[in-house]
Amino acid sequence: MSSADEILDVVDEHDVVVGQARRGDVYARGLRHRCAFIQVRDAAGRLFVHRRTPDKLVFPSLYDMFVGGVVGAGESYDDAALREAEEELGVRGLARPEFLFKFLYEDGSGRSWWSAVYEVRCPMPVRPQVEEVAWHAFLPEAEVRERLTEWEWVPDGLAAYERLRALRETG
Repeated sequence: MSSADEILDVVDEHDVVVGQARRGDVYARGLRHRCAFIQVRDAAGRLFVHRRTPDKLVFPSLYDMFVGGVVGAGESYDDAALREAEEELGVRGLARPEFLFKFLYEDGSGRSWWSAVYEVRCPMPVRPQVEEVAWHAFLPEAEVRERLTEWEWVPDGLAAYERLRALRETG
């Protein structure tokens, strides 16, 4: 089964399931769905940053400071966060990511998706999925902030990063 055939829950503006559809149809028709974003830090506290592969359905070849993806039909945000983090990082035995907050991301063209934001430490070596990750590194947060204006970032990840930064600054 291709990723476009994966079945997703379609949700309303309150994050209540109103139906199901294939991922390809969800994207093509701009149906609201669910995603999990996981900020990963190594043992030294550096952020995992990566560039997406050019064949991704959404935001190909852009940089991201989160791993993650869509929440499958009937799957919880928490389960999706752990699954996505382990898959994209190429690790097993990762601690369950800690839920931080959820927000409705709107892309400005009428499309939106619920975005649950998590964080997790990954003390083990990573072997990112070659189908998902074209380049990766663990970067100090100061360097990530410098790169915000230099690199082209996925817009939903950037929105999550800005919200997370604001949350931590107001503490």
